Amino acid sequence: MNTDPIADYLTRVRNAIKANHRVVEIPASNLKKEITKVLFDKGYIANYKFDDDTVQGTIKIALKYHPVSKVSAIRTLTRVSKPGLRKYAGVDSMPRVLNGLGIAILSTSKGVMTDKEARLLNVGGEVLCYVY
Repeated sequence: MNTDPIADYLTRVRNAIKANHRVVEIPASNLKKEITKVLFDKGYIANYKFDDDTVQGTIKIALKYHPVSKVSAIRTLTRVSKPGLRKYAGVDSMPRVLNGLGIAILSTSKGVMTDKEARLLNVGGEVLCYVY
């Protein structure tokens, strides 16, 4: 059993990037699927596919690299809110990642979204991770 599935998800993606893998497979959950959709919408990953073959299912993520320099689109993935210490942010205290160049992924009452979308909808929530 895994204590922090989101940290495991981020670590698998981080390790795949360091090993220059094209595709990474991750055990699925609804929250992980939503995080994957946000990463795809913001252009950090090339593609994704949800496989529901097993009971839990898997997420296959195609990582995005620069065609010439082979540098990954994701430079850093950082877990913010951990099971031992949850981090919440209101609309007024929403984090800005790299002064607006990166994104913070939040779990709000309106679903999983970026910090910019949460500011527009005027909702706060749990800060899951930073991506840049």
